[in-house]
Amino acid sequence: MSRTVRTIFGIPVRVQVAALILGGALSAASAGSQTGTVQILYGRSDGLHLVTLSGAHMNKPACASWDYWIIKNESTSFGRSQFATLLAAKLSGDQVSITGDGTCSRWPDGEDIQSVYIDP
Repeated sequence: MSRTVRTIFGIPVRVQVAALILGGALSAASAGSQTGTVQILYGRSDGLHLVTLSGAHMNKPACASWDYWIIKNESTSFGRSQFATLLAAKLSGDQVSITGDGTCSRWPDGEDIQSVYIDP
């Protein structure tokens, strides 16, 4: 009794699913994270905003050669919300946690921020 192997573009579907799962796990593993107080909140005239925190920047992607974080797009409501959260944390002295998205698309040596929240 022979079994039919389904393929898409000549590649077995099981292999494609496994590659997608592994790829998702690897990209999540390369995203950095950090918890600490806001040390520097810096804005440039071209709109770029970056932040540094106390504490260790963990699991940085290879592109992030410096320990600062970059707000990916300040012109969106999401970017403005990130900036407001970071500013509130700086003014209050509260700790924040940042998770990166594993890329340095806005600036070549600083990781883009995926999420930021003030720790209770």
